[in-house]
Amino acid sequence: MSAFLWITVASLAAWCWLLLCQGFFWRTDVRLPRRREPDAWPSVCVVVPARDEAAVLPASLPSLLAQEYPGRAEVFLVDDGSTDGTGELARALSERHGGLPLTVGSPGEPPAGWTGKLWAVRHGIALARARDPEYLLLTDADIAHAPDSLRELVAAAHGGGFDVVSQMARLRVESRWERLVVPAFVYFFAQLYPFRRIGRKGSRTAAAAGGCVLLRAGTAEKARIPDTIRHAVIDDVALARAVKGAGGHVWLGLADRVDSVRPYPRLHDLWRMVSRSAYAQLRHNPLLLLGTVAGLALVYLVPPAAVVAGAAAGNAPVAVLGASAWAVMAGTYVPMLRYYRLPPWSAPLLPYTAFLYLLMTVDSAVQHYRGRGAAWKGRTYARPDAVPDEG
Repeated sequence: MSAFLWITVASLAAWCWLLLCQGFFWRTDVRLPRRREPDAWPSVCVVVPARDEAAVLPASLPSLLAQEYPGRAEVFLVDDGSTDGTGELARALSERHGGLPLTVGSPGEPPAGWTGKLWAVRHGIALARARDPEYLLLTDADIAHAPDSLRELVAAAHGGGFDVVSQMARLRVESRWERLVVPAFVYFFAQLYPFRRIGRKGSRTAAAAGGCVLLRAGTAEKARIPDTIRHAVIDDVALARAVKGAGGHVWLGLADRVDSVRPYPRLHDLWRMVSRSAYAQLRHNPLLLLGTVAGLALVYLVPPAAVVAGAAAGNAPVAVLGASAWAVMAGTYVPMLRYYRLPPWSAPLLPYTAFLYLLMTVDSAVQHYRGRGAAWKGRTYARPDAVPDEG
C-alpha cells in the first residue's frame, strides 16, 4: 500500500482511539455534580483579579454582588494597575447595585517571578484571610454568574467532598470568528484534559477553568497557592495540579449559567488569546512543539486531504478511509456545537479551525524565541528560564 494510505489508516485509528479511549472527552454532559446543602453554610470570599476591565465590569460585577447565598459572602476585587478606572467603576457599581459587600484593593506591580494575575490573586487571598473563609471563589472580571451560582458551587463541593469545583464558563459566540474558533477551544481543552478523568479520585489528570474556581481555603494554604504557581501563565491548570499534588480532590465541568461576557470580535483577538499561552502549554519544548504540529496534522488535516487526494487520484480506499476519519471527527464535535447552540452542519469545518490553532501554536513559539515571553493585558512576562527562582 502507498505511504499516504498508511498515513490515512493511522489517522482513522487515532480517531477511533480518541472516540473510545480518551475519557469520552467529546461528551458535554459533565455538569455540576450532585449537590447537598450543608446544615450551616460556610463563609466564602470571592476574589476577582482585574486589570483594565472597565468595559466588561458592568455586565459581570453586578452578578457577583447579587449572589443569593445563605451564608456569609464578600467580594474582593483587586485592581491590578488599571489605567481605565476599573477600581473606581467597581466601587460605583457596588454603590448603585448593593448586594454583597465589596472591597477594592491594589497590589502594586508584581515582583520578578510573578505573573500579574497571580500576584493580584495573592493580594486578594491575603485580604480575604482576615475574614477566615472556608472557601475562596476565584473568578475573572469578565465572568457573569447566575444568582444561585455561588450556592450551587458550594453545595457541589460539600456534596462531593471536593477541594476544587471549577466550571468552564460558556464563552461568547456572537461574531463569525467566535463561532468558528471558540467551541473548538473548549473541545481541544477537553481533549487534552478529559473532564471525567479530572474528577476521578486517584487520577493524575488535573485542570481547572480559571474563570470560575471554588477552592477550599484550607487546601489553598496546604498547597501554598498561589505562591507555588507564581510564574504560571496557564494558572488554572497549575492550580489544579498543585491541589492534586497536595492530596486534594478536583472537579471540572461545563457551566450552564456561568458566562464570559468578553467579546472577541476579530480573529486577531482570538489569535492573541491562544498564542499567548500555547507554547507554555508545551513547556517551551521544541520537541513537544514538533510532536504537536505532527499530531494536529495527522489527526485533523489528513482526513480532508485524503478525501480530496483520493478522489482526484481515483484511489477509493484512501478517499473512503479519509471520509470515515472525517466523519468520526465531525461527529465528536457536534455535541460541543450543540452546547454552544450552533448548527451541527458546521462540524466538518473543524479541520480548518484546527489548522488555525496549529498556526497559533507555532506563532506562540516564535514569539517565545524572539524573547517576548507571554504577553497579556499590556504586560510581557519573562521567559521561565530568565526568571530567578525565589523558592
